[in-house]
Amino acid sequence: MNARERIMADVRSALGRGELSAETQAALETRLNSGKSNLIPARSDKPHDAQIALFAEMAEGVQASVARVSDDSDVPGAVADYLAQNNLPSDIVMAPDERLDAYPWAARPLLNLRRGKAEGADQVSITAAEMAFAETGTVMLTSDAARPSTLNFLPENHIVVLRAEHITGAYEEGWKHLRAQGTENDYMPRTVNLVTGPSRTGDIEQTIQLGAHGPRRLHIIIVGK
Repeated sequence: MNARERIMADVRSALGRGELSAETQAALETRLNSGKSNLIPARSDKPHDAQIALFAEMAEGVQASVARVSDDSDVPGAVADYLAQNNLPSDIVMAPDERLDAYPWAARPLLNLRRGKAEGADQVSITAAEMAFAETGTVMLTSDAARPSTLNFLPENHIVVLRAEHITGAYEEGWKHLRAQGTENDYMPRTVNLVTGPSRTGDIEQTIQLGAHGPRRLHIIIVGK
């Protein structure tokens, strides 16, 4: 019995209900697996190249910054350039995520990288995005032991490395992707954060203030075509 089945069994027990019949179970599985898609904004229904361009446009429209590089080897340089342009320290906390191991960080020895969760003194973090959505310029960030959520919210400057092939049109594609990663234990990430631009609030005199409840800056490096 997997985690989902145990939870549902506990709910049925609390309600005084028995096991579902095989017929009812099959009907429910069919309904869950063949649900109708929601309405998809027309602006995101484009060829992939256009989706990448739209994603960058929408992300910049909500005060994120975007850089594009063609090759894995260009990622450390793009990080170094961003730090220099914004007068930021070279001390960085980076997720111990194997997806980030693909980039040749040693080529930029002045980048002082620490792998792990963010602490209060950290000013810059680097994570990898699970997916991204052109319709709103949003990145999907998932968490587990190798992707601590503190990296997404604690440092004032958050750098997200995003593979171009992981950009799609609509949010629904992200949930389909996560369901496709499922195992017999019904794997889902500990958390799924959908991040659109840096943290902000308009509570004070209706004036937008950045960095209210999270990063003041969000920088997205798109890798590939």
